This record gives sequence, C-alpha cells and structure tokens, in this order.
Amino acid sequence: MSRTIVHLVRHGEVYNPDKILYGRIPGYHLSARGRSQAAATAKSFAGHSVRFLASSPLQRALETSEPFAEVTGLEPEIDHDLLEAGNQFEGLRVRGVRSQLWSPKYWPLMKNPLLPSWGEHYEDICRRMMVAVKRARLKAEGGEAILVTHQLPIVCVQRRVRGLPLAHNPSARQCELASVTSLVFLDNDITDIFYSEPAREI
Repeated sequence: MSRTIVHLVRHGEVYNPDKILYGRIPGYHLSARGRSQAAATAKSFAGHSVRFLASSPLQRALETSEPFAEVTGLEPEIDHDLLEAGNQFEGLRVRGVRSQLWSPKYWPLMKNPLLPSWGEHYEDICRRMMVAVKRARLKAEGGEAILVTHQLPIVCVQRRVRGLPLAHNPSARQCELASVTSLVFLDNDITDIFYSEPAREI
C-alpha cells in the first residue's frame, strides 16, 4: 500500500491595519510577523519527502509559499481550487462594536448561516478543496504534498474528513495562522488527520 500525506497550510498573518475582511481582494501582503510564521512552518518540513507544492493564487498565500519553495526545492504551482472562500462582506469591518454588519442593509444576506447565504456555500468550498487534495495526492504519491491555502477552505476539509457538519461556529475553528492540517492516505483512503502549529511561539 502507498502512504501519502497531504499537508494543508494556512497562510501567515496579513498586514491589515484597517481590520477589514479582505477575502479575495488582491494586494494583501504578509506582515513581518506573517513572514516569520511562514518561515518557521516551512522549516519544520526540512528533511521531509515533499514531492509537490501548490498555492492559492492570492498574494498572502504566494508569499507564504516562498520559504516552502526554499526548503523543498520545489516551484509552487498555482491552484485556483485553493482560493479563499467567496464572501459578499469583503471590504467591510465585520468584528466588534464598529462592525458594519450592524447596518440593516446587510441583514438580508444573513438569512441562512447554514449555507452560508452571504458567500460561497460550504459544500462548494469543500468540493473544490477535495479536488485539490486528490490532485496533490496523486502528484505526491508515496511522499508528501504541501498546499498553501486559507482558513475556511481548510476547516471545510477538516470537518468533512471528521464526519462533522460543514456549518459551524467560526469561533470554534482549529486553524491558526501558519498552522498545518495533515491528511494521511493509504492508497486512496484517508486514514488519519493531524493538526500542528509549528509557528505557535511567533
């Protein structure tokens, strides 16, 4: 039997002084801390048998993938299935007392949080992510693959693999910046899932 591991890496911290939901808005770079986080997580893969490296096309993911390319010697492929979830609240402040979501004009978008109605549906996110995971598994067969992506897409995969509903409370997510969610395959089947935070101290 062939054992393959596909690692889902969340990007590092983003420079976002306005504290908005940046989503798919282009041009959001890693902060200095984010670059340090990416470097620390990449370093944890030194000596691993990484055969495939891919990244979301968004700037923060591409910058996160840079130290992984240095450690593995691989050029990251751009995979649009790893893209951040679509969200109609992009560009808004969505947290705290200054949240723009207190405005009634946005309330119609919140009619069904189980989908969610304000953005790309969980099932659609999960479907494309599992396509990316399968593609990576095949390209890295017998070794390891690293996919640099975003929090919600990773959480959707975590929940599907663990047999949990895709709809969830965002405050309960286990997917910190520069964290690693590892899917262990024996041939075509996922046999285990692990979570780690190599950059926890940064």
